[in-house]
Amino acid sequence: MAAIDSADPFVVAQEAAQALRERTGLQVHDIALTLGSGWGGAADLLGETVAEIPASEIPGFSKPALEGHVGTLRSIRLAASDEDGAPRHALVIGARTHFYEGRGVRAVVHGVRTAAAAGARTMVLTNGCGGLNPGWAAGTPVLISDHINLTATSPLEGATFVDLTDLYSHRLRELARSVDPSLDEGVYAQFTGPHYETPAEVRMAGVLGADLVGMSTALEAIAARQAGMEVLGISLVTNLAAGIQETPLSHEEVLEAGQAAGPRIARLLAEIIRRMR
Repeated sequence: MAAIDSADPFVVAQEAAQALRERTGLQVHDIALTLGSGWGGAADLLGETVAEIPASEIPGFSKPALEGHVGTLRSIRLAASDEDGAPRHALVIGARTHFYEGRGVRAVVHGVRTAAAAGARTMVLTNGCGGLNPGWAAGTPVLISDHINLTATSPLEGATFVDLTDLYSHRLRELARSVDPSLDEGVYAQFTGPHYETPAEVRMAGVLGADLVGMSTALEAIAARQAGMEVLGISLVTNLAAGIQETPLSHEEVLEAGQAAGPRIARLLAEIIRRMR
């Protein structure tokens, strides 16, 4: 089994996809989802689970370092079929690797590249994050319209030039709003973490044009675009960002907000997935 940090990352992704085919009996997954903090319940509403595999048993993956992530790869037969009546399948990646874990950018985007190698043409990226808009209370889902990558790195290697002009699909955002017209959208800024942003950093992000701040998603979205996937990004505002809310930030607060909003946002995401074609 190849190690993600010492082998061609696309070869490792192909090995992972082949392992998924062997474990699930499916040649293709149509849609892939990475479910961040608060979003995990959506997987139970998508359809029938075909297989659930510990991520550490698939090449390139490891156990999640963060509480709130399940550490499995789950294959689901979606409740809605395609236009020809053929069943569609979703790959739910519950083993996100965060940049702050220090395992390298290749590991961060391995789930996305595995999904692409498994045939997925749509990538849904979700997260829990801090909000800069005081009107977004904890528990508010927000569509990602664009991002600012503040990690000072990229998943692209060498002379690889990829256009990110329309990285977050306008079509999919409109589809999401057909489910919930009240959905707002904003620009997401990815910081490195694992420390939370300082109030000054949050003010800086606001000056740069950010509405949301967090520690994931942007690098994964870039890798998805490189793979030719259509990307939908949705953040769950779990707290107002530092300097906007008066109380100190904590991971427990993030988990509590995610748990409180979980059933509602799970239903929202599941309905969005049902309408995807």
